[in-house]
Amino acid sequence: MKITKLKVTPLRQRALLLRMYTDEGIVGYGEPMNYEHGRVVAQAIEDMGEYLIGKDPCQIEDHWQAIFRSSYSRQMPILLSALSGLEQAMWDIMGKWLNVPIWQLLGGACRQRIRVYGSAGGRTPEECAKNARARVDQGFTAIKTTPFSKAVRYIDTPDVVDEIVAKVGAMRDAVGKGVDLAVDFHRVLSPAMSIVVLKELEPFRLLFVEEPCHPENVDALVTIARSTSTPIATGERNTTRWGFREIIEKKAAAVLQPDIRHAGGISEMRKIASLAEIHYIALAPHSASGPVGVAASIQAMAATPNFLIQEFGGGAGDGLFKEPLSFRDGYIDLPMGPGLGIELDEAGIEANTYTEYRFRNMWRHEDDGSVADI
Repeated sequence: MKITKLKVTPLRQRALLLRMYTDEGIVGYGEPMNYEHGRVVAQAIEDMGEYLIGKDPCQIEDHWQAIFRSSYSRQMPILLSALSGLEQAMWDIMGKWLNVPIWQLLGGACRQRIRVYGSAGGRTPEECAKNARARVDQGFTAIKTTPFSKAVRYIDTPDVVDEIVAKVGAMRDAVGKGVDLAVDFHRVLSPAMSIVVLKELEPFRLLFVEEPCHPENVDALVTIARSTSTPIATGERNTTRWGFREIIEKKAAAVLQPDIRHAGGISEMRKIASLAEIHYIALAPHSASGPVGVAASIQAMAATPNFLIQEFGGGAGDGLFKEPLSFRDGYIDLPMGPGLGIELDEAGIEANTYTEYRFRNMWRHEDDGSVADI
């Protein structure tokens, strides 16, 4: 079997769809990360295609190593996004060729279903409570929120802290103690401000607090993690096992959140998980794009012992998959079909194709107009 063609299509939800065609008629799907620079990712895939076209898609590890080692800087996220999508598509082809789900090829499943969490928020505590309750009514047993209405300064006023606490408190009251609640700081806060807010949030007994600061300075993350009893999560911006090594070795987080769309793909997610497992660190994969990435992540996590929960951003594939992923009672049933366990509907692809690439506009502080993190 040989790879004959690669095709990248931008979809809604900031998603990119990669289709890998073969001379056996099998088409593999993958989802590289967009980053609001989807044209650059698509070009990287085309460049990598010069190596892959004509080769056997089932030689996954060899192709991964050849492409990964070929770049001057191995941790370039754009290139790793392209490689991640290609790797997912190769796994999908292998599973379809052998007529088994990918999780079966990874050694079999450690669980019968995959727990997922939904997102909820609002402008006011009342809105947050209402939206959290709606998520529970939809069947979710875990919810994540990002409780910021504007940019936050390195050290901000008590009113800012009180607003954050009020929103989270309203959500906890609305869903009760039987539902897990996580908070995404989304790199908005400085380490000093995170420590202040984390102390105020401890009574709500959160599942985790995500990205309490930017990930580039691991020692800052260590300082935050040591300051609180709340589990710290991070990793959506990190790539490959090398990108997670320092976080794991310094135990800077209790939960890692690699995104299969740019962390290196399915095999690399499993390697990150194995490295984390020996340090008793759990995985809660990030997902804020399309459903193909969700499907790929589910395959990897089905065979991962230290899996905690999967972000459900991207959804079940309604309107895109011929048969959406099966969501019930806060879980996704393990896909039993071959490969990724999904088939895309051509009319759905056409309906969801998005031709405009979007560049992210950053927040600015209201008082002086300076650029702020979002």
